[in-house]
Amino acid sequence: MPRIPKTKHTILILGASGFIGNALYRELLSYFRTFGTYCTQEGLYAENQVFFNFCAEKDSIAEILAEISPTVIISAFKSDFKASYNTHQEIAHYVAENHQSRILFLSSAEVFDGLHQFPSYESDPPKPESVQGRHKASIERLLLEQIPAQTTILRLPMVLGVTSPRVVQLRQASKHKAAFEVFPNLIISITTADKVAQQVHFIINQQLDGIFHLASEDIIHHEDLFKELCEKLGDEPPIFKSVFQRNEDSYLAILPKKNKLPKPYRTTVAEVIDACTLKEEISTFRN
Repeated sequence: MPRIPKTKHTILILGASGFIGNALYRELLSYFRTFGTYCTQEGLYAENQVFFNFCAEKDSIAEILAEISPTVIISAFKSDFKASYNTHQEIAHYVAENHQSRILFLSSAEVFDGLHQFPSYESDPPKPESVQGRHKASIERLLLEQIPAQTTILRLPMVLGVTSPRVVQLRQASKHKAAFEVFPNLIISITTADKVAQQVHFIINQQLDGIFHLASEDIIHHEDLFKELCEKLGDEPPIFKSVFQRNEDSYLAILPKKNKLPKPYRTTVAEVIDACTLKEEISTFRN
């Protein structure tokens, strides 16, 4: 059994085996009593005594909540929409009955994917167009209506990193001279999983609530981002396949404005690109 720090918080990360969830787990483990859930990687976590098997499509989260009594629940898991909504209803019920507990819900820029003319800020009302965007917005509404004082909404842009799915896909496409889709007219904000983990750590320590846009303070065209990443990685470019969804520039960018974190916890597009192209980490990942 790993050493568990003495702390006032017990944290449960739903989806701790995922790309973002695992970054959160690694960041918080040394500071809090930290537990996580996994669903699809049973062989990897079966003997881990702080990871619980949980698949929203077939399991209730109530048993795990009762066993560990978390004071902070971080929702970073993926499942089908109905199962996800039902799980968040169970969480809302638990939090409502345990006044010292709270939920941090990892939402998405997609709650604004029905808006195209401007970036979106924390106080802007969501306008989702996609199925995923509508789903995220519905859970935001559920939590903010039922447990507003115990809810923190963390909206994320595109999340990158050396081992992120998109960067791995870019490197594979470069290696095999395969096609890689880019959207020349799409303007986005970005971040890294490690930066999100640092920001969440700060938010927990400061007991912050409300809505946060955990995104870069500036924006970039989708196509320019991946071409610059490829250049800095030193890889031969893949076959960039341009996809035009609209004739003019459109935004899927969230920016922090009302709830800005202190400067050490902010990031920029340039810093994200640098973090994704660190030679030492890339070498370790290859090995």
